[in-house]
Amino acid sequence: MSGRLETTVTEICEANGRDRTRLLSIAKRVQEKFGCVSEEAIDAIADELGIPRVEIDALVSFYAFLSKEPLGKVVIRLSDDAVDRMHGYDEVREAFEEALGIGLGETTPDGKFTLERTACIGLSDQAPAALIGDVPVTHLDPDRAREIVAELSTHLDPTQLVRETGGGRNAHPLVWSMVANNLREEGEVLFSPNRPGEAIRKALAITPQEVIRAVKAARLRGRGGAGFPTGMKWEFTRAAPGDEKYLICNADEGEPGTFKDRVLLTEKPDRVFAGMTIGGYAIGASRGILYLRAEYKYLRRYLEYTLEDRRRRKLLGEDILHSGFDFDIEIRMGAGAYVCGEETALISSLEGSRGDPKTRPPFPAQKGYLGGPTSVNNVETLACVAKIIHQGAATFCQFGSEHSTGTKLLSVSGDCGMPGVYEVEFGITLREFLVKCGGGDAIAVQVGGPSGKMVGPSEYDRIICYEDLSTGGSMMVFGPERNVLEVARDFMEFFADESCGTCVPCRVGNVLLKEGLERILAGRGEPADLDHFAAIGTTMKQTSRCGLGQTSANPVLSTMEHFPEAYEALVAADPDGYRRSFDLDAELSQARAVRKGGNGHE
Repeated sequence: MSGRLETTVTEICEANGRDRTRLLSIAKRVQEKFGCVSEEAIDAIADELGIPRVEIDALVSFYAFLSKEPLGKVVIRLSDDAVDRMHGYDEVREAFEEALGIGLGETTPDGKFTLERTACIGLSDQAPAALIGDVPVTHLDPDRAREIVAELSTHLDPTQLVRETGGGRNAHPLVWSMVANNLREEGEVLFSPNRPGEAIRKALAITPQEVIRAVKAARLRGRGGAGFPTGMKWEFTRAAPGDEKYLICNADEGEPGTFKDRVLLTEKPDRVFAGMTIGGYAIGASRGILYLRAEYKYLRRYLEYTLEDRRRRKLLGEDILHSGFDFDIEIRMGAGAYVCGEETALISSLEGSRGDPKTRPPFPAQKGYLGGPTSVNNVETLACVAKIIHQGAATFCQFGSEHSTGTKLLSVSGDCGMPGVYEVEFGITLREFLVKCGGGDAIAVQVGGPSGKMVGPSEYDRIICYEDLSTGGSMMVFGPERNVLEVARDFMEFFADESCGTCVPCRVGNVLLKEGLERILAGRGEPADLDHFAAIGTTMKQTSRCGLGQTSANPVLSTMEHFPEAYEALVAADPDGYRRSFDLDAELSQARAVRKGGNGHE
């Protein structure tokens, strides 16, 4: 083991307080220094922290942005999801491969570049997109891909690619990003004017129990997708026994087609941090954590600046507004794992482990981060809290429908004239929303991301609200030229890649459904396949350990329900009674290869 590596690992571990729960931060920092977390580095970290090396090895192998093999000085991660593919991902990938002389997953011989694919990076409204280093690059095309390689070859500095910013606070010197907000419609809740500190001042003027009652009176439900009543979650957390309680903001929006939280964190971070502080006061916590997805690292310096500014104004830290209430917030980074959007997997990640979901019960409100009662809330949810406390529950309830109060941020992408973020009131129909975003000719809309549901024109008069067409925020629009089964296949490929692999129903079920769709698209589908899909989907929903596995069959199940004609056109029984799904030539190929290798000829 080299002395430099040992010394650097020691310094990194010391900077992180030799804290086992900061293992992910330590591993990420080691990779930044050495281009990977090598076997030697794993040994050094294990020695420094006094933990089994297998735990570190498991962590490094789990997160997509960590690697045990050396990466190039510049890592180009191409966003690969359904919307990127619709807008030219394959052509962009081929241009990068040609310009670099390597394929996906490879590094150039000179060690300058690594080319990788990654799942959705929160830029579906400006696809095709990529992360180059930590710099988001938008609206790619083949010519731009070749230009980027030529330019980076001269300086290896991705930040120099940013010549124009996307507007709003993307132009702030601490952000300086080409990402556009594409904020198409600002509503009366989340993007309304605010006076920093007012919501916290009002919260501290009443008791924590009264804060919780106000949130319950507003009938605020979680905006991340599950829709659990926020006031009830806080009440459970406050009532749970435990000396130390925690408030966690889940900013790991990894659902393909979702990018609303990105815009909130860019334009309204004060409102989000105010909501966290009010939540901490309500549940009796003194510590909050913002778990920020790795793809949004470009926002971190600006968010840290915002937190420091709030400390200076006595809105954060010790003795907030001279009330005697102490509460501070730290930012912790993810490392590329969709499953960490699930609250217990996120907690595992924060504790320095693989992002494996935990068995429930106990629920995080009873036993969460470091064993303490924990409330995990979405970015949008916490921004709503600040508005509720500032203007009152009654004002909040003026917006929305009878059973779904307030507004909802929708991220729309795909085949529409105006992709971006819309703040709309609950109660709008899907048809009305499609007119707003220029998607009136859509043949299908994926509501709620891949784990949601795909609906067709006969469902467009349904209402966007919790009691009818519920969504965490993603709206992916598909025009007449799209094949809904190809889209479903892409979604299943995503879930097969992103499953943590802990439980069999999810680990195996996603692969079986993906392979089944591929057979059908290849013209080898049989009627029995559809019954098989339904059985697999039911098993996954009932027996998977976490929300990922419980919902990941939805691309198949919802297209079977709403687009049966797409399956019927490709599924048929063989007239001779044979299995159409059985490929004799493929099954014999391995035996032929063995035979040819044994005697030199067929």
